[in-house]
Amino acid sequence: MPPHEFCVVCGRTGRTLTDGVCAECAAERTSLVRIPEHVQVVLCPQCGARRGGGRWSRAGASSVITAEDLAPFLVLDPEAAVREVRWTERGGTPSRRELRGMARVRFRGLERAVALDVVVRVVGQTCTDCGRRSGRYYTAIVQLRGEASPRTRRPKELRRRLDGVWQGLWEEFRGDWRSAVAWREERPEGWDVYFTDTLAARSVARLARQRFGIPIVESASLFGRRNGQDVYRVTFCLRFPGRDDRTPPGPER
Repeated sequence: MPPHEFCVVCGRTGRTLTDGVCAECAAERTSLVRIPEHVQVVLCPQCGARRGGGRWSRAGASSVITAEDLAPFLVLDPEAAVREVRWTERGGTPSRRELRGMARVRFRGLERAVALDVVVRVVGQTCTDCGRRSGRYYTAIVQLRGEASPRTRRPKELRRRLDGVWQGLWEEFRGDWRSAVAWREERPEGWDVYFTDTLAARSVARLARQRFGIPIVESASLFGRRNGQDVYRVTFCLRFPGRDDRTPPGPER
């Protein structure tokens, strides 16, 4: 840089200039990051899922407002990049939260701290999955069964074993598979697990086949019609061999 060039704001030389202004002065004169004074976050009071962009996500999240909730509302200068924002709740009510944020922002090689204040209106709305569960809605059933037999003689032992199998599979589930599980019901011959999403139920059945080498028996029944097309409910029967569901041996002669 020629020695005679200087920042037109502070007068200092030896600094990189953009339109005659150094980075420090430009940062002082620019709104690097801001957020509207009031924003709204829609969350499901049952599972904590958030609604944004016309869809629900993050089922199982806390009701605490986080940086992830507020990130979509941040407005950045084209030359700025946010490194981190730490939010602190300062007060309010369950439906109206007052938060103070401190953002670390990178701008033209400099890092600045920018304070942010926002009031969040929290709107409780039941998500699609929770609404379906409360209405006992389902599209598929995964049946957990023992060896094929007319009727098990030890239903408690069988259900206990199959519950252990289910818990082991549950640890490997993706998040969308877990959120698709509506409820479980005990049966004399095992368990019925109801799903609100058929693709998730089919994925769970395939996972069980992969882990235990068991076959899948799939069947479908007509449930109704929607938009002029037949709607089916699908059942996936999984049989896990074991000793607890066999007829106890008789006395020795």
